[in-house]
Amino acid sequence: MSRTVNGKMGFSVPLNALRAFEAAARHMSIKEAAFELRLTPSAVSYRLRILENALGRELFLRSRIGSRLELTEAGEALAPALTSGFDRIIDAVRNIQRDKPLTAA
Repeated sequence: MSRTVNGKMGFSVPLNALRAFEAAARHMSIKEAAFELRLTPSAVSYRLRILENALGRELFLRSRIGSRLELTEAGEALAPALTSGFDRIIDAVRNIQRDKPLTAA
């Protein structure tokens, strides 16, 4: 699905699928990504398939030996941008939590 945001044409992909991909790419492991995200490995795999289908590109080369993952060219292009983006979001949320305590209305 495509949509226009701020005058730019983009594609709508589920944020949870992007998060699952970022964790799996960082760990190079679906099992470790699942542990971090508090999901089952099958739930992470499902989200990865959703993302790959939405993008029309494979992001991982899955090894037949064990659970070893390898990024495709598309995965290598996407992973650092997502890691940077999620890091910025986490930093912004932490700054808000630190600077603005919740007060009763």
